[in-house]
Amino acid sequence: MKIKKILVSQPEPSNGKSPYFDLANKNNLKIDFRPFIHVEGIPAKEFRQTRINILEHSAVIFTSKTAVDHFFRIAEEMRINIPDEMKYFCVSESVAHYLQKYIVYRKRKILYGKGKFQHLLEIILKNNDEKYLCPLSDIHKSEIPDNLKKCNINFTEAILYKTVCSDLSDLSTENYDILVFFSPTGIKSLLHNFPDFKQNNTKIASFGPSTAKAVLAAGFTLDIQAPNPKAPSMATALEQYINEYNKKNK
Repeated sequence: MKIKKILVSQPEPSNGKSPYFDLANKNNLKIDFRPFIHVEGIPAKEFRQTRINILEHSAVIFTSKTAVDHFFRIAEEMRINIPDEMKYFCVSESVAHYLQKYIVYRKRKILYGKGKFQHLLEIILKNNDEKYLCPLSDIHKSEIPDNLKKCNINFTEAILYKTVCSDLSDLSTENYDILVFFSPTGIKSLLHNFPDFKQNNTKIASFGPSTAKAVLAAGFTLDIQAPNPKAPSMATALEQYINEYNKKNK
């Protein structure tokens, strides 16, 4: 049997352009998109219990647009007016520009890096007299707080949102030839929603070493792994695997 149907455990691209659409058209595939996980904000009541005072900080570190959303959400829920003097340190220019959703951009002090936290850290080090608030998810890269601590930056780690399993009760995984995952939490969601899931002939694809590790830890066979030397993206890795597999199964 040839591979004909793929489930990508992410939201469908909204701009109408995606290498997955090209992959589907080129190889006569049906590719469905369904997020296995989603983000939920920590309620203000729960955040109050941390006794973190946002206004005791002079600057905020933003590592994602989601962090921006939940920082201003929690401020609104707690009826906190963020002062004009607050400074913002963003991991990338796109995150910095996203702040315009909440503040008058030109009137604030906003600094940003080139997409990597290490570069943003260099900027933070040049402003080490600030007291930083760092909004994060309950699941986050340890390099962020670890590097801030290592550099003796005065900061507070604030968990403002969490990643949870989505309800997939209407989904039939057996209808797909390949399931594609991008995080360990996606594997957790698969097991949560389908505790009796058997891989059988279903192929599993994963992106990143931590996701690959989660696939194997769950006792599944990992058929497609990206990035790899021949395929820097998941779409490329899928195409290479499908072409080879379908040739063998004509």
